[in-house]
Amino acid sequence: MSRTKLAKRSSDWRANYLSRMPMVPFDTLPDSARIWVFASDRPLLGASADALLAAVDQFLSEWKAHGVPLRCGREWRDGRFLAVGVDVTAENASGCSIDGLFRTLQQLEKTIGSRLVGGGRVFYRTKSGIETATPEEFSERVKRGDVALETPVFDISLTDAANWRTRFEQPAGRSWTARFF
Repeated sequence: MSRTKLAKRSSDWRANYLSRMPMVPFDTLPDSARIWVFASDRPLLGASADALLAAVDQFLSEWKAHGVPLRCGREWRDGRFLAVGVDVTAENASGCSIDGLFRTLQQLEKTIGSRLVGGGRVFYRTKSGIETATPEEFSERVKRGDVALETPVFDISLTDAANWRTRFEQPAGRSWTARFF
């Protein structure tokens, strides 16, 4: 094979590979995309948010499942919430690749001084910003009248992009927290 043909074949392969680079804008992921929602126990602004997002972007740009790049993206909301999504119509994340995402975030927790991984918290919006509470604390705040049926709450258990886009923030009385009323 001539050098010209070999160079073209190499160039074609490279162009094809680069067009499949995994990270895409989050809003271009289909509604069926699998997502994971991570919530910071404190607001992350400035250098902390920049460090988190730079490290997440670096991880996602190299994220693979069984050697295949994942078409993925992330969205950062309200200085608290990180959604990471994978287009399952292109390739599914594997258990090992998901573990890698969680390990990366757990390692970042030390750097940014915030807890991201782990549940057991309720996030809700007040006039002063986003608050977090344990379910027991949230229940007490409902009983005291500090939290009403209309208080916006966040559902960090969502697993697909469609619900992230439409149900992530809802009034407490219409969300998973309705049981506290």
